[in-house]
Formats: sequence, C-alpha cells, structure tokens
Amino acid sequence: MNQDRRNEDGEYHRPVLVDEVAELLAPVMPGVVIDATFGGGGHSRRLLDEFGADVTVVGIDRDPEAVERARELGVIAVQGNFAHLEDLSDRYLDQAPAGILFDFGVSSRQLDEASRGFSYRKDGPLDMRMGPDAAYTAAEIVNDWDERDLVRIIRDYGEEPLARRLAAAIVNGRPFNSTAQLSTVIAQAMPAARRRAGHPARRTFQAIRIAVNGELDAVRSGVDQAVDMIRPGGRVVAISYHSLEDRIVKQRFVAGAVGCTCPPDLPVCGCDTTAELRLLTRKPIRASADEVESNNRARSAVLRAAQRLAA
Repeated sequence: MNQDRRNEDGEYHRPVLVDEVAELLAPVMPGVVIDATFGGGGHSRRLLDEFGADVTVVGIDRDPEAVERARELGVIAVQGNFAHLEDLSDRYLDQAPAGILFDFGVSSRQLDEASRGFSYRKDGPLDMRMGPDAAYTAAEIVNDWDERDLVRIIRDYGEEPLARRLAAAIVNGRPFNSTAQLSTVIAQAMPAARRRAGHPARRTFQAIRIAVNGELDAVRSGVDQAVDMIRPGGRVVAISYHSLEDRIVKQRFVAGAVGCTCPPDLPVCGCDTTAELRLLTRKPIRASADEVESNNRARSAVLRAAQRLAA
C-alpha cells in the first residue's frame, strides 16, 4: 500500500518506511531497482534523491494514472501486474536488478478517490479495480456470486468470523449499486459491539478488493519471480499490510533460506539442498511511533527483506 499523503503543493509524497527501504537497498548500489508497486512514487523519489545516478528505477503499476506519474518522475514506467514481473521487466532491462521493492495493497490515492469504489466511508461505484486488467468489478461479485463463494472470500480474505452472517445479508440486500449501500447493509448485519469496534465493513471490503484484483495470487507469483530474478547479492524488500500478504512473503523467504537438511552426523550432504536467500529481517520491521503518529496508515505496515546468495 503506497501510503503517500499530500504536501503543501498538493503532491502525494509520503511513503511508509521510506528510510528503512533506502537503508536496506544502499548496500547494493549502484544498480537497477524495480519498484513493482509504484503507486504515488514516494519510494522511487526517495531512491532517486538518495542514490542519484547510481540507481536506475523501473516503476511498475496496474493503474494507468500511476504509470503516468512514473513517466513524469523520469523513471522507466511500465503498466502491468507484478504477477508478471519477469516478463514486464525483461522488455526494459539488460541486467539483473539489484533490488526489487513491493509495497502491497491499495494506494492512498485510490482509497481517497470515491470514484474508484475502494472506500467503505465514501459513496462511490462498486468498482475496486486497481487496473483495467482485473477480472471482475466489486459489483459483479456482490450481485452475482452465490452465497457460498461470498462466505469463502469474506472468511479467507477478510479474516471475518461473521462471514456467513454477512454473506447472507449481502445476498438478501441485492442488488447493490454503490459502496454506501453495501457498507450500510454490512453495518446493519453486525452485532452492536462490532459496530463500536472500528468500521464494521472494513474486513468485508478488504475481502472483496482482494478477490477483484487477485491480490494474493499476485503476491505469491511476484515474490517468487523476484527471488529468481534478483542478481547475486541483490535484495528483495516487501511491505505488507495484513497477515495474508505477510504470511506469503515470510514463508517464501524462510523457504529460500533453508540449506542442507541432512542429519548433522552424515559426513556428506545427500539432500543436495542449498540456501538461495539470507534473511535480512529475522523479525519484521514496523513503523516507528513517530511515523505512525504522523501517518496512521503506517500502523499496520510490516517490512521483510532477503538477500540473494551467490549461486
């Protein structure tokens, strides 16, 4: 989630954990860095400011507006889904990247624009597509999917314990034409105690958004490709905003860091397993109290990083 807010000039500029990202990528400069989730461009701006001519940034995003911002910044701008990271990058690179950065989820700009349909607080169309390549709109999911599939995504993608209750309320409330309609029906279906504990539609909207954009499959595919693409000594940095994303990143990094699994008393390795990664974050990095105070959306950010070992 590219957490950029507006400065006095109206420009989105504040990415989450920007100092930590720059610090992690500093040892691999000079080189190419792929910003696989360009968004508002805050991380890319910082890298250009920090490393100047030592860094070449490739900015990838599904959103045409984000791609236009990347062009304005002067980076190599690519429209596409990071689920196809290798194919997208091969068109523009003649060398393996030194760093690949992911900042998962929906951008602040997308959340703030009611017309994109991501917000449960602002009325807008039931869209939620991050880019024109999305397979569905939110309207198609809430109005056309059967109750069993709604239960599955609300439970699995929203981690919502009341998934069955909410899915039934959605089916009974059809048809939906706006985010406000959907948010209201979800809120009314919630017990009073849940309505007082944060916005009752948050988890369901998250679940629908993930389903619309195929986000978890993209995270899995993108991180796999990043590990394969990065040059020896290069680094993959990933910022997640909920446990589903973070679990995928953690499991991939941990699996890549596993070396020989033979019993310690075996004189010669028989498993032929070699670690491909070194974990740079045994524990995930989180935003400081000061950063959270100035940008509440940094509260849930979790950063993990790994370094590619020599073959």
